[in-house]
Amino acid sequence: MSHFVEYFKTHGTEYLALLGDHLLISLAAVLFAMVIAIPIGIFVSQHKIGRLIAEQFFGLLRIIPSLAILIILIPIMGTGIKPSLVALTILAVPPILINTIQAFRSLSPATLEAAAGMGMSPSQSFFMVKIPLAFPFMYAGIRTAVVEVISSATLASYIGAGGLGDIIFTGLALLRYDLLIIGGGSVAILSLGTGFMLDSIYKHITRYQHIT
Repeated sequence: MSHFVEYFKTHGTEYLALLGDHLLISLAAVLFAMVIAIPIGIFVSQHKIGRLIAEQFFGLLRIIPSLAILIILIPIMGTGIKPSLVALTILAVPPILINTIQAFRSLSPATLEAAAGMGMSPSQSFFMVKIPLAFPFMYAGIRTAVVEVISSATLASYIGAGGLGDIIFTGLALLRYDLLIIGGGSVAILSLGTGFMLDSIYKHITRYQHIT
């Protein structure tokens, strides 16, 4: 226990900086993935061929280890934040894309016909009917992506992008189990805490569904 206390006393500022870097690169990767995956998911949800191609292609990317993607990107983009951000974005796209496709494919035709019968324009129907109905599926995909990216962002430090992985790799190099526990435990707590926070936000946003 004394090792942990000593670490935070002497490296507290550095730890907070690494935590901030970890959160920043994770958030940026998920935001980029949303910008890519959500429009594509909405578009291909209405086109069978496009849907199959998107699901197969991004599903294939999902099974490729993030470390392998990083190694491929190093000769192209060098080291640092950029290749790490690209690799994490690739990791985050599939769950968001697939859930978005399923969300829009599961919309009730009767509900959409009722919206049209009420005189809603296509844009009104999209933002006032389709998006709210599709939101739960889409949100679940985003939540999955966030947790996966936070867990995998430790690899970013492997190529000099910073984050909590720095503590883990330092612990491996020095055989310091206290650093391994601090780094790995921080990532685990951050992942679980973020998942819990996102669940709480979802329950708050959809609280109207539970009103009887």
